[in-house]
Amino acid sequence: MAIDVDTKISILSMRDTGPAPEAALARDIVKRGLIASPIFLGISAAFWGANGAFSCAYALAIVFGNFGLAAALVSYTARISYALMMASMMFGYLLRMGLVAVAVFAVRNLDWVEFVPLGLTIILAHLGLLFWEMRYVSLSLAFPGLKPKKQKDNQSAQQIESVSR
Repeated sequence: MAIDVDTKISILSMRDTGPAPEAALARDIVKRGLIASPIFLGISAAFWGANGAFSCAYALAIVFGNFGLAAALVSYTARISYALMMASMMFGYLLRMGLVAVAVFAVRNLDWVEFVPLGLTIILAHLGLLFWEMRYVSLSLAFPGLKPKKQKDNQSAQQIESVSR
């Protein structure tokens, strides 16, 4: 079966069938967020008491859920078509920010809510985790997603020996 050379291939009709690096990135962001969580919680508890710590914990759950939902949207829609993926990212951002607003709006009148640690945690955790993750993201098409881990010298020497034989 010959391919017609005059046929135009549209990027919008293409889809991704490879591995989804978005899920690995989201898991890595949440892992780093769990490492930073005690710092956020401690600062919030020190300044606003137990209610500040509860508000901070709630904000961290919102942030982790937001990153997870973003990765799920990209992973799922990229397998269908790139056009759907682009639309889901554009409108998905608005949806996710709306969900963050609804999550805050839902608890605004509860006794344990402190708005300053809640808002600061949402903003600083989003930005901080994204900047922290930039150090670990590969900017290469050979390794999409996270940078490959460096091997120990022992393993490298063994691989060199096995290749040279």
